[in-house]
Amino acid sequence: MFKAELPPLSVYVHIPWCIHKCPYCDFNSHEFQGQDIKNNELIYTNALLKQLENTNFYTRRPIHSIFFGGGTPSLFSPESFKKIIEKISVKFELDDNCEITIEANPGTVDKQYFYGYKDVGINRMSLGIQSFNEKHLKKLERIHNQQEALDAAKLAVRLFNKVNIDLMFALPEQTKKELEDDINMALEINSSHISYYHLTIEPNTSFYKHPPKIPNQDEGAELFDLISNKLRESNFTHYETSAYAKNGSECRHNLNYWNFGDYIGIGAGAHSKITSEESIRRFSCHKSPKYYLSEVDKNNYIKEERILSTNDRVFEFMMNALRVNDGFAINLFEQRTNLPINEIAKELLIAKEKKLIEEINGRIKPTLLGQSFLNELLQIFLRDQNNDVK
Repeated sequence: MFKAELPPLSVYVHIPWCIHKCPYCDFNSHEFQGQDIKNNELIYTNALLKQLENTNFYTRRPIHSIFFGGGTPSLFSPESFKKIIEKISVKFELDDNCEITIEANPGTVDKQYFYGYKDVGINRMSLGIQSFNEKHLKKLERIHNQQEALDAAKLAVRLFNKVNIDLMFALPEQTKKELEDDINMALEINSSHISYYHLTIEPNTSFYKHPPKIPNQDEGAELFDLISNKLRESNFTHYETSAYAKNGSECRHNLNYWNFGDYIGIGAGAHSKITSEESIRRFSCHKSPKYYLSEVDKNNYIKEERILSTNDRVFEFMMNALRVNDGFAINLFEQRTNLPINEIAKELLIAKEKKLIEEINGRIKPTLLGQSFLNELLQIFLRDQNNDVK
């Protein structure tokens, strides 16, 4: 019988609208395009509340974290988030140390909303700044300027216990000096968490249709080294592929993903992973906001649902757990997948021989080489239907 240990449970709430769709963004986000924001907010919030009310799987676990992502959640008022948080706390139960994060963009936020978000129980803010450089902000088509970014970040740090600054590197024609200036400005804000993402050109984006000139692989690696060294000197730990944090400020919500925890996805296109006594299953909501809204009233918001096979559990666990630079404990693999570690003995041996992972004191972790070539490492654990290693 399936007996995987029930992991922590989180809630992800997707707000799919933005003022402007950035040219690099491949997320499920949509421009308002003249729609009434306030009326849209009311309709969509009511749909989220209805989905929460109709979420009917059985769980004995309190909610470990809540994450409001997008899109641009900070377009919505504190009152909407208050309703959603209250519904979650009534429908389930909040852990005493529940981390509640909202993503915000400096160019959209009424500063009074910051105070309101804190008042309704949000205790962590993630600011999508991307760069403090005016030239790069324009190339990325961000709707804020440097001063708006600084003002929003400084207010956030004053109000919230935890603040993340989202930044990007390997931007079109970005120099080391420009990157170093960006890092210094981020450090002066004194946030406890910085996420640094390498700009990649994704299909179905404006940049894919009209590619800008970006640093090559070697130049990107040099920029990455500059980031890592500067942040390490400032007492940040590079704890996850794209994330740096001061001690105790790691993102609980994201760590639950990387540790193969469970989560309920609420909203258009949101994904869920739920472990029960019988299985681990995934399901996702309809991606189109318009279609999602039409189907919630019929309690028909789920688009796809599947039970994870052995091969799915192997790959998905490793895909998440190997993002964490400290790796995972062997017993965590066994607890979360209900599989013995010997199930992946062949793959582990291949990865060790390629010097992509190491095993130390009962933990399996990516080496520096494995961190640099994470996709190649993960390919080792991707099996075909005959259970062979690809």
